[in-house]
Amino acid sequence: MQPIFKRVLLKLSGEALAGKQHFGVETSRIHQIAEEIKEVQALGVEIAIVVGGGNFFRGVAEQARDMDRVSADHMGMLATVINALALQDALEKQGVDTRVMSAIEMNQVAEPFIRRRAIRHLEKGRAVIFAAGTGSPYFSTDTAASLRAMEIKADAILKATQVDGIYDADPRLVKDATMFDKITYLEFLKRGLKVMDSTAISLCRDNNLPVAIFNLNVRGNIRRVVTGERVGSLVGA
Repeated sequence: MQPIFKRVLLKLSGEALAGKQHFGVETSRIHQIAEEIKEVQALGVEIAIVVGGGNFFRGVAEQARDMDRVSADHMGMLATVINALALQDALEKQGVDTRVMSAIEMNQVAEPFIRRRAIRHLEKGRAVIFAAGTGSPYFSTDTAASLRAMEIKADAILKATQVDGIYDADPRLVKDATMFDKITYLEFLKRGLKVMDSTAISLCRDNNLPVAIFNLNVRGNIRRVVTGERVGSLVGA
């Protein structure tokens, strides 16, 4: 199967890297994700990745309740850097040349995010992991994914989740929740769906960037989405 996208941005949650242990990084899980990314890259697809930090710390979670929001968000950004370094290690063990670019400068650990350099890395066949969100508080890693996808001129955002796609209610709580194969940006925003935040979707809508939402727990789903198989839900115009 030939890929339908030349360049994609893959959004991974921190929880995806935690696997069954729900905290930190589960090595077997991260290596499995790295294998899938390698498969996609082998098809000739340029791949950039944004990772969340919810497996360590989430700025809007219960644990940050009594904290200043800006401090909590900065802690969340640092959590994403830990995940980015873990994913880089797993990818390089698979033989994938990888660069971590951070929105917060930490030169001993990662390159600073420079748009032209990021694009050059992708053109040279390297996987690029964007860490530390946007570098600003009050913005989620979903918004960071949308922003970086625009900047590198990605063809689509692939948002890997723990559910099969977009439902009209939480399928873990509502037994007969209905899944959408396709949904428009406007419908998504009107319904107030929570699978991706409204700032990120608004940004995609303004720039006509499609978002594929699918279940990461099914092996091979990243490749299926990239080759155009009907998997999960698509948000578009």
